Amino acid sequence: MSSAARANRDLLWQRVAIATPYLWLLLFFLVPFAIILKISLADPIVAQPPFTPSFDDEGALAVSLDNFRFLLTDKLYAVTYLRSVVIAGIATLLCLALGFPMAYGIARAREETRGLLLLLIVLPFWISFLLRVYAWMGLMNNHGVINNTLIWLGIIDTPMQMMYTDFAVFVGLTYSYLPFMILPLYATLERMDLDFVEAAQDLGATRTRAFWDVTWPLARPGVIAGCLLVFIPAMGEYVIPYLLGGPESLLIGRVLFDEFFVNRDWPLASAVAVVLLLLLVVPIVILQRNQARDAEGEA
Repeated sequence: MSSAARANRDLLWQRVAIATPYLWLLLFFLVPFAIILKISLADPIVAQPPFTPSFDDEGALAVSLDNFRFLLTDKLYAVTYLRSVVIAGIATLLCLALGFPMAYGIARAREETRGLLLLLIVLPFWISFLLRVYAWMGLMNNHGVINNTLIWLGIIDTPMQMMYTDFAVFVGLTYSYLPFMILPLYATLERMDLDFVEAAQDLGATRTRAFWDVTWPLARPGVIAGCLLVFIPAMGEYVIPYLLGGPESLLIGRVLFDEFFVNRDWPLASAVAVVLLLLLVVPIVILQRNQARDAEGEA
């Protein structure tokens, strides 16, 4: 094979490799988003499908912004969005507080034990997500393992109310998404050169000062990646708030489910989904641009 043919083949495979993720995003993100956006601009009707078509009988475009206006005027949705952001943010901070020392310990462990420690982190994924949530229900209900143990030890006289509270939701979210925080942090910390920390301590910095001046800046990409991997799914979580938080735990995932399957108001539910997606995508895009700008400045 001539050098020109080999170069053309390499160029072709390079273009295929670049085009593959864009094709994936087109098929499984942009096309579904376009469908949801189309439904959000329709009106609900009692028919199949339960929304008006995008074009009327005369072929004219028939779209409506009434669903988005309703979201802006009804305080329930604003409170639900805000509550979802707060709970997802607190759960992300809890995962970061627990995950960072665990990831740092794994990254600094001996090589022969790292694999075992990572296996213990990934091991819960081998069990059904729903079963893990039900296990926490058995642990935290009024007659569960935790309350029975505390009563047996004489610490409390009556069962504590843990189920159907925000505390239970935080426990479920933190437990379920903690591995998503640990793994990117470990990948970043494992590549970090310890000579930088030792040099800072040799220059007179305390361990705390060396951590904030050296370790934390170098671990920032893993922190950002882990926070995004936890915050995004926690923001739209439905199962954990429904099972552990009860009917009073009204988050945006629950509202989205009720609008689709209980009220069967597909246009309004699609509008809720579009706003949720914008709340998640816009900060990510801004963050990526800032990171790219910082990388260009360092270069």
